[in-house]
Amino acid sequence: AGMLGAIVPLAPVKSANAMYAERRVTFRHQHTGESFSGVYRVGNKYMPAAFERLNYVLRDFRTDDVFPMDPRVLDIISILQEKTGTDKPFEILSGYRSPKTNAMLRGASTGVARNSFHMYGQAIDVRMPGYNTRKLFSLARSMRAGGVGFYPRSDFVHVDTGKIRSW
Repeated sequence: AGMLGAIVPLAPVKSANAMYAERRVTFRHQHTGESFSGVYRVGNKYMPAAFERLNYVLRDFRTDDVFPMDPRVLDIISILQEKTGTDKPFEILSGYRSPKTNAMLRGASTGVARNSFHMYGQAIDVRMPGYNTRKLFSLARSMRAGGVGFYPRSDFVHVDTGKIRSW
């Protein structure tokens, strides 16, 4: 089962209907043009075939390295997408990042953490074209589900599965 078997969903099951509730996500990767739109979880069961595709689309596009994403970061993205009240897809700027890519980005920018959650498949950088990014940040922060960063100059929001914090 690996990482998928060890994950506890963000929200406990509250009813019999929730056991069958579907979690879905829709996004397009800015750099590759690849996309995912579909169900990746039903109730408390994550769908392995969906995760295989998600991990590929969210790979380090610079090195082509694929890494298993933390299902909790996808739960955060799914709930955030739901909270926007729109059916607009996310635009992904960064999912998994290899240590090599992270080191390169650190050399080029001051905003890249040495031990980035991206290197562990625990962070995603997103924007939603046609949706206010500051509002997206506020929604993500209100979830209190992990780290949330707002990058107004680059127009994106960072979400991760670390401790609750924001910047």
